[in-house]
Amino acid sequence: MSLISKVIGVGIVIGMVSGVGYVFYNAYQPKPIQLQGEIDAQYYSVSSKVPGRIDHIGVKKGELIKEGDFIFSINSPEVQAKLKQAEAARNAAGAVVKEADKGARKQQVAAAKDQWHQAKEAEKLLHKTYTRIEKLYKDGVVAEQKRDEVYTKYKAAQYQSNAAKQMYLMANEGAREEQKEAARAQENVYAGKIDEVNAYMVETVQHAHHAGEVSQILIHEGELAPTGFPVVTLVDVNDSWAKFHVREDLLHYFEKGKILDLEIPALHQRYPFEVTHIAVMGEYATWRAAEAGKGFDLKSFEVELRPKESIEGLRVGMSVLIQFP
Repeated sequence: MSLISKVIGVGIVIGMVSGVGYVFYNAYQPKPIQLQGEIDAQYYSVSSKVPGRIDHIGVKKGELIKEGDFIFSINSPEVQAKLKQAEAARNAAGAVVKEADKGARKQQVAAAKDQWHQAKEAEKLLHKTYTRIEKLYKDGVVAEQKRDEVYTKYKAAQYQSNAAKQMYLMANEGAREEQKEAARAQENVYAGKIDEVNAYMVETVQHAHHAGEVSQILIHEGELAPTGFPVVTLVDVNDSWAKFHVREDLLHYFEKGKILDLEIPALHQRYPFEVTHIAVMGEYATWRAAEAGKGFDLKSFEVELRPKESIEGLRVGMSVLIQFP
């Protein structure tokens, strides 16, 4: 064997040994920590205070809408019926107010005046009768019992005349101010009920209170919508963040306000995100020690990071990756 062949053989052996050593070296090196999260965003539910049947849906899933765009309408015959009832009650209360303001009709005032005059004439007649009976009683012609009976009738005629006079004055004066105020207050009550029903009528037509993308249509045309149940949900991709579930022994990597570069595989690029929120998760997310007495239980925290710049093509649910040494 020549010297050159020996050198080549030794070189191959050294190379193989070096390769095997490099493989074993890498195998025992600490591996980087990689965490996976996902993109989340702000959702808005569009619902109605009024129960009813969905009349029309004005949007489609995936459609981008602006604030104030029409979303859906509800047909609620019950609300329309309540509006008619409230309007009828207010009109009746308004008629009572007018009656109180105008007072009694002329015919009622005239009739009360005639009854007063009639009672006055009856009082005059009984006064004359009593005067004559009193004179006869003093002359001893009439018994005291007869005189007392006539006197009682005379006093009753006086009271009746006075009562008829007061009824005439009351009819002529009209309703008391307290009665007028009560009538106006009742009218205001029903006016308030109309305003309340009109507010419910407004709720039968819903518009977007925030711009966004239609995420879900939960109730369709012709179906019944309960009170407060979301009919359409919107997602605002411009108000999005990355969400990670981080074990507490790794939490020191996520100091609040820290800027971290996150990789979004779907976009094949890394973007800067800022740690904005850290909150402990429930007991169900606790990492338990494998054996009692070895190690300790580790809680998990939900960490939110918001992008420092607008990211084109970002969608809810995209995976987000981050690596630490």
